[in-house]
Amino acid sequence: MCLIVAALLAHSTEANLKCDEGPGPVNLGTAGDFVILAKAGVSTKVPSVINGDVGLSPAAQSYLTGFSLTSDGNTEYSGSSQVTGNLYAANDAPPTPAKMTTAIADMMSAYTDAAGRDHPDHVEYMAGALGGTTPSPGLYKFGTDVVFTKDCTLSGSSTDTWIFQIAGGMSIDDNKQIILAGGALARNIVWVVAGKTTFGKSSHFEGTILGATSATFENESSINGRVLVQTRADFQKATVNKPM
Repeated sequence: MCLIVAALLAHSTEANLKCDEGPGPVNLGTAGDFVILAKAGVSTKVPSVINGDVGLSPAAQSYLTGFSLTSDGNTEYSGSSQVTGNLYAANDAPPTPAKMTTAIADMMSAYTDAAGRDHPDHVEYMAGALGGTTPSPGLYKFGTDVVFTKDCTLSGSSTDTWIFQIAGGMSIDDNKQIILAGGALARNIVWVVAGKTTFGKSSHFEGTILGATSATFENESSINGRVLVQTRADFQKATVNKPM
């Protein structure tokens, strides 16, 4: 579509119109209602700060650990002083079980979609060592792990998109960060990871994590985005903010 528009405008004053760059967006469905969504468990250590809803299914509420759960009498969800939002589990009162079944199904569909995108713009970019790089918008495919031993900058407009397909695991070292520049937004960045993800102490990340296994956020680490994983997510005094 972008090429057609450019051709039609080739002789007009709008010929320099910039088209959005990167792959089509990944539809998270109702999984996008959560900043953390997992199947097997979610744990935290005080004082984690989680801005958004937390969901767990098919595991029960007892697998939401470290939150000191509270209830205001509504048995459809729980609260926590560490969470600005609600915590939902598979054994909460209806309609929560159905809500969680749908959210997990939507997460799985989003993972399948993101992992299955073809015609990548980049294959084995920098052999998966993304620290110190500035990946442009696009679809990236990796057959191994992706690591960040230095800061990494994603630079683009507010409508540009990135999908990173990672067949191995992903990790970011202590005190390293993903930096957004040029108007790039965390909601337009998807990291689809077959292996486990690890976020080092005082590291900072941007984007949605679609993980086939686990995610571990070490002491004082943070993310602007969502953590949607198929096993468990663990937060050690970490901060999770809903993406802009």
